[in-house]
Amino acid sequence: MAKYTVKRLLQSLVTILIVVTIVFLLLRMLPTDYYFTEDQLMKLTDQQKHDQLKAAGLLDSTFTQLTRYYGQLLRLDFGTSRRIQSGVSVVKVIGGKFAMSMQLGLISFAISLVIGVVIGVLQARFKDGIIDGIGTIYTILAVPPLVAYSLVLVFGSHVLKLPSMYSTRNPGPSMILPVACLSLSSIAGYALWTRRYMVDELNKDYIKLARVKGLSSKRIMVTHVLRNAFVPLAQYIPYSILLTVGGSLLVERFFSVPGMGSLLTDAINRYDTNVVQTLVILYAALGIIGVFLGDVLMMIIDPRITLTGKGGTR
Repeated sequence: MAKYTVKRLLQSLVTILIVVTIVFLLLRMLPTDYYFTEDQLMKLTDQQKHDQLKAAGLLDSTFTQLTRYYGQLLRLDFGTSRRIQSGVSVVKVIGGKFAMSMQLGLISFAISLVIGVVIGVLQARFKDGIIDGIGTIYTILAVPPLVAYSLVLVFGSHVLKLPSMYSTRNPGPSMILPVACLSLSSIAGYALWTRRYMVDELNKDYIKLARVKGLSSKRIMVTHVLRNAFVPLAQYIPYSILLTVGGSLLVERFFSVPGMGSLLTDAINRYDTNVVQTLVILYAALGIIGVFLGDVLMMIIDPRITLTGKGGTR
């Protein structure tokens, strides 16, 4: 376990470094005019533009800029925002939106996991029955996000009279529709995969042997089938939880939620390089940590699974 952890940690650091370097170089390939606002481009002379670029270090060689940026990362200095919130620390810019997306995402994740797994279990338990048919129809209809969002918006705002736009003055009720939208497609996904894994388990020989031994269907489903079927599903749970931090671009724009969903696109469009680079590091780290924690959770649920094998680490 320790050997696996160290190896994955080193691989993760190298991966993040590569991603950050590529993004840094791509941003530096853009014309320097993007550094200035439209007003500055019109008002500043060429010499003034040159002086500002030199002061910002953008006229240094790419190697010099890159090594300087690595040094800032080692000091956990992510710089300040230039356009999103001019002069404000990038950590503060991301922090508020981080909390909002995390709250929205965790609530929808908990709802999706519980309801989705329950539906999947019922579908597997009553395979080819009415419940299974209804669940299958739901998973098919819940796939197109924009259709689901539109239905939720129309039904929630016009029938239930719920607020269609997020409001900091009324956060509770205004969170209901965004959470519902985020949950709809996720519920369908968890139900689909739970049913699939459980049906696969039900067709295995050890289940037939358990039935021959006289074990009840309920005990077989809970003790054997659900536990084994949940193992591959559990691998993606930490990854899903951590990605809630990233927010949802569609949902947050749809309901004007001030979260992380649109922050990256806004930072790219407005050439806020420090925000872009920090968000890339954050997303890369979350994805890598999520995959690692998924492996660990899978091993905890089923001790027979090991992170190392005879051929070496996984």
